[in-house]
Amino acid sequence: MKHIPRKRFGQNFLKDVSVLDAIINAIAPQKNDIMAEIGPGMGAMTERLLPKLNALHAIELDRDLVTYLNDKFKNKPLTIHQGDALSFDFGSLLTEPGQKLRVVGNLPYNISTPLLFHLMGFAGHVVDQHFMLQKEVVERMAATPGSKAYGRLSIMLQWRYDIDMLFTVPPEAFNPAPKVDSAIVRMIPKENPASCSPENLGKVVTQAFSQRRKVIRNTLSPLFTTAQLENLGIDPAKRPEEIGIAQFIELSNQL
Repeated sequence: MKHIPRKRFGQNFLKDVSVLDAIINAIAPQKNDIMAEIGPGMGAMTERLLPKLNALHAIELDRDLVTYLNDKFKNKPLTIHQGDALSFDFGSLLTEPGQKLRVVGNLPYNISTPLLFHLMGFAGHVVDQHFMLQKEVVERMAATPGSKAYGRLSIMLQWRYDIDMLFTVPPEAFNPAPKVDSAIVRMIPKENPASCSPENLGKVVTQAFSQRRKVIRNTLSPLFTTAQLENLGIDPAKRPEEIGIAQFIELSNQL
């Protein structure tokens, strides 16, 4: 099948065999894993996962690719769910109490951030997540306080996951080649994340970083007084990128 990658679906298909093998090695699939692949595309990663698994679920939006994949893997243990990963119920793949899911995928760059937040809702039922993403996004996900990349994405995701950037992938590994470098990220949900309302945390962090160059006393003034910040041990004269994740969690609980 000749498939022209569709820009509206953010399709960039991974073609480099050595990169594909490195990703499979990083994932280290086991036969009994319950695994979901987001955006299988032409099935390059799917083809390498299937021999290592008893079953594989794939979530694909493009109906033409669903037809192609069903034909290509018609005698393989693959279940394709046609639909949008942004609204997909990943919990529906777990049929017995205590089961946990592994999630992998070459995520479309145009929906990567909302998709990561959607998956947060299932983190308690997930073993790990391995994704190909734009390198800049992975750097923001894994950033530490004090760095330019540190911000809302870093705090929201690191509250819920341990995050590691494994390796980078050049544009020429894809068809068509994107204009940016990519990277593989590993996300492992924390067993006991700090008690926190994600809605409140999101509200505090979004407000704090609404004007990155201003000090926290000014950016958070709609939510907290200077005295409240000081009572929590937070220096009101610091900029938001200097505030640690634990302190943002304290602020969200105060809210």
